[in-house]
Amino acid sequence: MPALMLQGLTKRYGGVAVVDELSLEIVPGRCHGLLGPNGAGKTTTLRLALGLIEADAGEIRLLGHRLPHEATIARRRVGVVPQTDSLDPDFTVRENLLVYGRYFGLRRRDIESRIPALLEFAGLAGKADAKVPTLSGGMKRRLTLARALINDPELIVLDEPTTGLDPQARHLVWQGLRRLINQGKTLLLTTHFMDEAERLCDMISIIDRGRIIAEGSPRELITRHIEPHVVEVFGEGLDAWEGCASRLCRRCERAGETLFCYADDPKVVTDALEARAGLRYLHRPANLEDVFLKLTGRNLRD
Repeated sequence: MPALMLQGLTKRYGGVAVVDELSLEIVPGRCHGLLGPNGAGKTTTLRLALGLIEADAGEIRLLGHRLPHEATIARRRVGVVPQTDSLDPDFTVRENLLVYGRYFGLRRRDIESRIPALLEFAGLAGKADAKVPTLSGGMKRRLTLARALINDPELIVLDEPTTGLDPQARHLVWQGLRRLINQGKTLLLTTHFMDEAERLCDMISIIDRGRIIAEGSPRELITRHIEPHVVEVFGEGLDAWEGCASRLCRRCERAGETLFCYADDPKVVTDALEARAGLRYLHRPANLEDVFLKLTGRNLRD
């Protein structure tokens, strides 16, 4: 049975379909990424999947429970890390976890027994008695993650969990999330960090304009949608080089002062570049970000 099943899900605002007949199944014990540009419908999809808003059409089953009718029961088995932290500034770190655990009907002694491991998980072992306003932004984010685990959830929904974290904190969170997956937890992750999605996700759904436009493992998506090699070209003379590049590689894309050359054999491109004074280049393997930009475009979304 899927941890989460969405079938033909539709949600409209002002006559516009923000989520448009979307179908999705999440396999238990895996990390499933939901990627898309701003305004693609990711957060609305998560709110529908948690029974926080009601769909105009479609079916939702969360951990076997039909939503919205059994939303309260289902959410007892779910942990949520929202985009913005909603910690109580008047409480200490420990008190935030204790009060949140009481919302799930947990006994105080059971909550207190879980707190040390959660603080260790979040790298906050020495901050149990600190008030929230004294914490850094990264510490608050990690506390929000620890709070989402207080009820020992089967499914953990993470809406951009590492936004605002420095590289060290991001890696700490990644290690913790991988441990959760190894323990059999199911993760539903939205993120704008493509390297994060590649590291953590077993399966990815790319959503745009309320519809899923591509789905597969990170490696499958890269193999299916993009050429294996990318040569990024920049420097003086790029305009003149652009016409030449289109004859040397399968596909070119211009973004500002950089030309992206997608090729099966990068040596043809790099050999030609060596003879061009003033041009610099970077050769790398294709990645998930290349797939994302190809499918959703390079134009800025607000």
